[in-house]
This record gives sequence, C-alpha cells and structure tokens, in this order.
Amino acid sequence: MKLKDLLMGLDGLKARGSLDIDIKNISCNSNEVKDGDLFVAIKGFEYDGHEFINDAIEKGATAVIIEEGCNLKSFKVKSDTVVVMAKDTREALAIISCNFYKNPSRKFKLIGITGTKGKTTTSYMIKEILERAGKKVGLIGTLETCINGKKIKSNERTTPESLELQELFSRMVKEKVEVVVMEVSSQSLKLHRVTGCDFDIAVFTNFSEDHISKIEHPTMEDYLQSKLKLFEMCRVGIVNSDDVQGAKIARTFVNNDITTFGIDNFANVMARDVTVTNTYADFKVKLTDRNERVKVGIPGRFSVYNALAAICVAKKFNVSPDVIKDALLEVRVPGRSEMVDNKLEIPIMIDYAHTPESLENILKAVKIYTRGRVICVFGCGGNRDSTKRPIMGEIAGRTADYTFITTDNARNEKPEDIASQIEAGIKKTKGKYSVILDRKEAIKEAIKMANKMDIVVIAGKGHELYQEINGEKIPFDERKIIKEITNEIK
Repeated sequence: MKLKDLLMGLDGLKARGSLDIDIKNISCNSNEVKDGDLFVAIKGFEYDGHEFINDAIEKGATAVIIEEGCNLKSFKVKSDTVVVMAKDTREALAIISCNFYKNPSRKFKLIGITGTKGKTTTSYMIKEILERAGKKVGLIGTLETCINGKKIKSNERTTPESLELQELFSRMVKEKVEVVVMEVSSQSLKLHRVTGCDFDIAVFTNFSEDHISKIEHPTMEDYLQSKLKLFEMCRVGIVNSDDVQGAKIARTFVNNDITTFGIDNFANVMARDVTVTNTYADFKVKLTDRNERVKVGIPGRFSVYNALAAICVAKKFNVSPDVIKDALLEVRVPGRSEMVDNKLEIPIMIDYAHTPESLENILKAVKIYTRGRVICVFGCGGNRDSTKRPIMGEIAGRTADYTFITTDNARNEKPEDIASQIEAGIKKTKGKYSVILDRKEAIKEAIKMANKMDIVVIAGKGHELYQEINGEKIPFDERKIIKEITNEIK
C-alpha cells in the first residue's frame, strides 16, 4: 500500500521525502522489521522506540514515523529514508493500522465493554447469547481471543496494541464474523489502541478505584475520563444506573442513545425480586412486554448487573427471551467465579483472586449468600510482591470459616517460605486453617470437608492451566482435578 494512503485521516503531519512509496508491512518493534516496512517509533514506559530507528532502517525500513518534538538530526537517519513527523505516534499507529487492514471494524458490529469490574464476565455472557442466537461472534478480552467459538490465543493484556488489534479484526472479517465483543480498558482508550475503531455499542459496567499509578492513571479523574472516551466514539450506549458515574453518562452525552440498567435506581431495564444462592442468581426482568424469570449460573449480585448489561445488548439484536435465558443459565467464564459441576453436587468455585482486594471481595461475596461454611483454598505466587502474603492470610482468617494454605505459582521461591508468610497473617485472627503445600491434596481435603450447604472457593489460579515451579510450567487444570477428586470420593 502507498504510504500516502496509510496516512489518510492524520492531520498536522510533516514529511521528508516522497509519500508515494510502497509499504509492505508496519511494525513498532525494530526486531520485526523487514525490507520495505514502515517503522513507527513509540515512546513506551520502559523503552523509547525512537532509540531503535537506525536498527529498523538497517533491517530494511524504507520509512519511519517519529513524534513531534524529536530531534531528527540526532538520529542520523539516511537521506533516502522517508521520515514523517506526527503529533502522537500512538495515534498515528492506530490510524495507519486501520488503513492498512482496510478498516475491518466497519465490516461487522463492534461491541465495546468498559468499566472497572465485570468486563470479562459481561463479554462472555454477550458472546454466549449471540452465538446461541446464530451469530458468528469474535471475542477479544483479558483471558483470550476467540473466533467463531474457537480459541485463537491467550491474551497478556485486556486490549491489544492497535496494530495487533486491527490484524485480529481483519482475520475475523475473513472468518465472516458478524459481531465482535471486546473488552476496552481505560489504558487502551488513553493510549489510542482503539482509535479508529468503529464501535456500534458501548457498555459501561461500573467505576471504582483501580489502576492509579504513575504509568497508568495519575488520578481518578484521569481514569474516569479515559473510560468515557468510548462514549465519544460511539453513539449507542448501555450504562449501569446504580453506579454513580454510570448514572451521569446519559446527562453528559445528551446526543447519545443511552439505555440504562439497574436494580436499585430507576432504569430502562430493571431486575426485580433478586435471589442469590451459593450456586446461582435469579431475578425478574422485562425481556419483551412482560416480566420473565432469568437464572444465571454464576452466583453473586454482580452477576445480576452483568446479566442485565448482556440483556440490553441482546435486545438491540432482537434475541428471543428463550435464547437469552438458556444462554445466561449455561454461560461460564474461565476462572471468574466459575462454578464447577461435580458428582457430589458440592458448590465449588474457581476464581482468579490473587490480590488482597480480590480475595476479600470474593470471600465476602460468597459469605453473604452461603448458608453453610466458606472453605477457602489459596496460596501466593513466588517472585512477586511478598508484602501481600500476610495481608491475604489475615483476610482469609477473618472471612472464611476454614482456610487451606497451599502452593500457587511458587516460581523460584520455596513454597514453605511463602506459606509461612501467609500463615503469619492468618495467626492474627481466630480463623481455622491447615497448611497443605500440595495444591491437589489441599483441594481434596477442602472438598472432603464440605457439604452441599457449604462453598469451596479455590482462589488464585482461575483460568490458568499450569503451576509454575522452578522455571517449569507443570500442567494443572483445577477443573479436571476437581472432577477426578469428586469421582473418587464415595
């Protein structure tokens, strides 16, 4: 594609050399550059891509894009290399990527989900509903990328970099995907990863303190405004009216078509007569012209909010009530309050909770609706923040009725040392506990202790299918282990 065509939609550019040259590919990683490529220099948090311009040229880049304010002379760029200066190279990369892949997001319906919590679960609920309605669906989010029900890859970040994102969109177009459901992080909005995307529906789940740091968001206001950029990019919105910031969106974006959902405050789509148990949540909601009873196979009040958001999306696609109800009953999200069916019919939940806040949230949540005991199995990862270990031990001791301290991804640390630090925290409480370093054995003892009135919460690994010990990743699928254990118990 001609360089001049790739730059369409970018304003305020300055160029040295001809823009009428052919570009074979685009890269923002100098190690991946090949002959005839365009290299876009990005200022990252750890590295500045401008420092690798000469490396990219040596590998064959025929054109480079640099950010305004850079000293071109200091790079000593060859005279035959085309140089384009942009106001923001992250924005430039996003627009160029859209142009290179022929704006794929215009060729399907794109649903963007933002919010502090609930993005992943809501995205899976929407995916399940639309697939059952006969749609070909793509999914991009925290856990994985899927195309038409097939997992393509595991993801390292919630929303991919713009170049990778547009390549995925292009692949989805080739696979004849009709709808793409995507988690949109605040960072992706702030750093232009989704700039140029043609969103059809924006979903706002909730807003609370998170991601406040020097490299993410310096203030809560910056965090909020980054999320709200999605509603500047999309005229159709679905928002949580029970959330303080969500309730303001309709008043802020007066020209947008906003649908609200909620439980406590008035909303377009409201849940009534809510019931939450240790294995499910159900509620009444108007799906067409009458109230229907909807049951969600993921327990917790938060599941009701996520389901309401998914129902609002389903209504936009005119999905039948029966399809919606069947999908919400059956949907499971890997490692997110995931209930594992088993022969003993004991409530067993796998959750990715691996920080003090997330562990406290999940244990307090299940405590509310569990009539029996909350039995917790967890450990902490090695070669990570050790200060959280006693804190998490104390949280488990205060909240759970019984805790099994065990091994997580110990990596290069001794499991017994990590367990000892967790134990120091739990000893500050009156909580009952055991230390069983063998994670499989700890899970087994927890299940043997439980009955149908209790709930076993296995925290920390969630969707992970391995244990990392001494640099080796050993297969460890907790779903298979639970099935094996429960089948053995008479």
